[in-house]
Amino acid sequence: MKETKTASASPEARAAMHEMMAAFEAFKGANDARLDEIEKKASADALLEEKVARIDQAVAGAQARLDRALSESRRPMLGGEPPAVVAAPEAKAAWDGYMKSGQAPQTHMGLELKAGLSSASNSAGYVVPPETERAIERRLMAGSPMREIATVRTVGSGVFRKPVSTAGVTAGWVAETAARPETDPATLALLEFSSADLYACPAATQSLLDDALIDLDEWLAAEVEDAFAAQETAAFVSGDGVNKPKGFLAYATASEGTQTWGQIGTVASGAAGAFASTNPADKLIDLIYAPKAQYRPNGRFVMNRRTVSAVRKFKDADGNYIWSPATRPGETASLLGYPVTEIETMPDVAANSLSIAFGDFSRGYLIVDRAGVRVLRDPYSAKPYVLFYTTKRVGGGVQNFDAIKLMKFAAS
Repeated sequence: MKETKTASASPEARAAMHEMMAAFEAFKGANDARLDEIEKKASADALLEEKVARIDQAVAGAQARLDRALSESRRPMLGGEPPAVVAAPEAKAAWDGYMKSGQAPQTHMGLELKAGLSSASNSAGYVVPPETERAIERRLMAGSPMREIATVRTVGSGVFRKPVSTAGVTAGWVAETAARPETDPATLALLEFSSADLYACPAATQSLLDDALIDLDEWLAAEVEDAFAAQETAAFVSGDGVNKPKGFLAYATASEGTQTWGQIGTVASGAAGAFASTNPADKLIDLIYAPKAQYRPNGRFVMNRRTVSAVRKFKDADGNYIWSPATRPGETASLLGYPVTEIETMPDVAANSLSIAFGDFSRGYLIVDRAGVRVLRDPYSAKPYVLFYTTKRVGGGVQNFDAIKLMKFAAS
């Protein structure tokens, strides 16, 4: 089994954690005063409301800085990687030569010329060496929140097919000498996860490419990281499945308890386009207990920062805040004891919106990476810059409809 090593929390992460915890303590004091004033006067002073909003923004900013710092510290190191994935020295040298000068090596020196691209020596497209692909994957794992919580599988074909059981094998009790009647077999369905092209086109000057101190693998990975991560995350959440992954919000939904296989269960928030006016945390508890028991130990909430800002103000029946900041390096903020993953492409709270998800995403959502990243060098389209048309094939979709539940912001 391959071991992933992570670095300890950096001084920046520890400082951001202390800043966030101090900001949250200030937020609790200001919000308690606001709630007391609402209880006494049926409304809060505008200045106090503004103060709470300002401190809430400070908490959100501190949380964002902490998440960035922890993301940097969680980037996997290369310890434990099998040596078989390291390209031969001549292949690596050929790759560097292609990146710097566009010169196609004779017999390609271990590089794969991608079929369908021009085979002319000045415009050939190549599959990147393992080192470059791993650098891109490491950065995507750190920059994409869905890759941190979902299952990621690398496949060798454009379509990954997974058989799943929609109804399990039946069993029964019998006496020692009684007949064994035949039981019904399991009902199977075949899920298909198609890979689609995700591309970016970073640019560099020839002077940058000629710089002997530049690590071209890390440069290319850093250039495509943000573009790939943003597009991937949006597709994993709400993609329609047409030339992109299918997001978990794009599947059919039904009220929890009435859904069939292929639908995701929903729990109503108790009010149209809002949380319930009284005891809003109760509906979040209902959402936690919507999945079966086996999915709750690894369960987590998924929502955007504006929704987090709303639930941060909620208290339980004992007057305790249900949202808690991270207290140790490597942890994330929690809601009712479960970790919270902030994904900005989750929808804002609105009428009938599906703004909060809860469940075991590692069992519920599958990300499929087609092995191989392609690069086509283009020194002509944007002279004097050299463009690197970089393509990666990615798919994704729900693999277990019982593992993920959604909160629908409706009265019922």
